[in-house]
Amino acid sequence: MFNVTEPPAEISEPLDARAWSRILAQYRDPSNARGIYELFVTFVPFVALWAVTALLLYHDYWLGLILVIPTAGFLVRLFMIQHDCGHDSFLGNTIANNWTGRTIGVLTMTPYSFWQRSHALHHAGSGCLDHRGFGDIETLTVEEYQDLSMWGRAKYRMYRHPLVMFGIGPSYIFLLNNRLPLGMMRRGWQPWTSTMGTNLAIAVFATAMIWLVGWKVFLAIQLPVVIIAGTIGVWLFFVQHQFEETTWEKLPEWKRQEAALHGSSHYDLPQPLRWFSGNIGVHHVHHLCSRIPFYRLSRVLRNHPELRYINRLTLSESLRSIPLSLWDPEQLRMVSFREFHLAMATR
Repeated sequence: MFNVTEPPAEISEPLDARAWSRILAQYRDPSNARGIYELFVTFVPFVALWAVTALLLYHDYWLGLILVIPTAGFLVRLFMIQHDCGHDSFLGNTIANNWTGRTIGVLTMTPYSFWQRSHALHHAGSGCLDHRGFGDIETLTVEEYQDLSMWGRAKYRMYRHPLVMFGIGPSYIFLLNNRLPLGMMRRGWQPWTSTMGTNLAIAVFATAMIWLVGWKVFLAIQLPVVIIAGTIGVWLFFVQHQFEETTWEKLPEWKRQEAALHGSSHYDLPQPLRWFSGNIGVHHVHHLCSRIPFYRLSRVLRNHPELRYINRLTLSESLRSIPLSLWDPEQLRMVSFREFHLAMATR
């Protein structure tokens, strides 16, 4: 079991999830001034680092590649802004949120409306065993895995392998999977319009940049930036729901607010990682009230320290989530393949 940091004796969790939802509603209203500021301090450094990297590649190739890492960090933060736009929580106007999200989607290679719909399905059924399949990391129960054929088990183990999950997977999602609205065939023309419109905008952007800096420099910067940022994004999403003491329930036992509070982690990252990730580590609060802008999540924890210690994971503790791959309803926790096979051997 994880040694999750225990709260001080004077800190407790006196309220249930529904009560917390009502309390957190006061933090929902976004600020246009703050939103514009956050966009400025994220987009301008991203563009500046991209340009400096391009100049350095002509003179010092390896130094230029080093700058790809902080550039990817700012792209992660741009994705978090796009994420808040998808929740209509970044700016005070829905139209402004949507067009900001669509524009950023060209840089993150993520079709905004398609992702927004998929992510809404994730929020609507997070932690519910009867509503898996959209916007989630595939998670099987012990019984479901046990019932698979040998080939089915091999495919699931391959999918959950770290080299696939955090290596091949992010590249596939952002470079290939996001180019077609797979899984949304029956949901009308909007996912297709979003995806194809984003693809066209990416093509125009890439053409302009290739004309400006050349295709070699463009690919030498943009590909690693997108892949590194995508890998970070997948890791953040993974650890926010795949930690040992998360919760999964079937209907009718599943309750959305309880699943939000107890099935999402508080990934307590150090600065500046917290800044670059847009406070997305305060994920239990985000799932309880997704309309809270990311720039207000720190204030929530300051004002309500009870929330700080719920499902809190440090950076080192989060690494222990990597082998966890199956939900065990008897132990009410995630287990590894090794634990599963040991349990089978003792029966």
